[in-house]
Amino acid sequence: MSALTTHLPAATRLSRPRRRNVVAHAFLGVLVLYFLAPIWWLFVASTKDAQGLFAGSSGAMWFDKNFNLIANIQELFAYNGGEYVQWLGNSLLYAVSGGLGATAISVLAGYGFAKYKFRGRNLTFALLLGAVMVPMTALVIPTFILMSNLRMTDTVWAVILPSLLSPFGVYLMRVYTAEAVPDELLDAARVDGAGELRTFFQVSLPLLRPALVTVLLLSVVGTWNNYFLPLAMLSTERLYPLTVGIGLWEQLASSNNGGGHSLWSLIVVGSFISIIPLVVAFLTLQKYWQGGLSLGSLK
Repeated sequence: MSALTTHLPAATRLSRPRRRNVVAHAFLGVLVLYFLAPIWWLFVASTKDAQGLFAGSSGAMWFDKNFNLIANIQELFAYNGGEYVQWLGNSLLYAVSGGLGATAISVLAGYGFAKYKFRGRNLTFALLLGAVMVPMTALVIPTFILMSNLRMTDTVWAVILPSLLSPFGVYLMRVYTAEAVPDELLDAARVDGAGELRTFFQVSLPLLRPALVTVLLLSVVGTWNNYFLPLAMLSTERLYPLTVGIGLWEQLASSNNGGGHSLWSLIVVGSFISIIPLVVAFLTLQKYWQGGLSLGSLK
């Protein structure tokens, strides 16, 4: 094959990689359009009023003659005494506290599983892997019963405390720590007189930055998008996150006297605003993610 290839014209040999690149880029372009189409529709729909949203002549994927994005946002924040702002603050509280707490627990537990030998380690980790395979929705009812016995339902703790547990985060940190942190590096730090806490924070933790940011993003996004847990735990509207609050608006809009088309426009705008914090979080943490990827090679 190599002899036949060498006798082919240079243009033919160069055209094959170019064709593959064109096909690959075309496939990636189709995927980008596929994933961006819902976001584009949500942005376009957020700029329309109630009439343009349902009876506009410009189509669903293009702007109407009236650009009402600012007016829709003002109406959204002022509707029903600004309850959307309250729900937005609740989502931020649940996502930040739950994400940071889940990340801290996952890092400590994963590091312990990877770098310390103790009795029952394999059995405990096997139970952890079993917990990864259990759907989170299947645990909502048992969690509700537990929180009810502790008299913690209809409080912020009923949402925050279950969000602190991330079996997949512990598994990811354990696997990443075993490969990213050499045992020889830890032994060298101990020989130099560093204690376990100093070794962890100054030697191991910088090497774990990519996995740490990954667990943080997964935890924040999972808590931000969580619907079933706060729906089961909370009964007071002022404690609702955005997911449950917008779902309440959908029920009102679907009823006969629930606000009609105007409320549907607020639902669309509220859904668009709700994805902005997640986009900001990804863009903000991206540099730390990329920086951590190259940190291990420079040590």
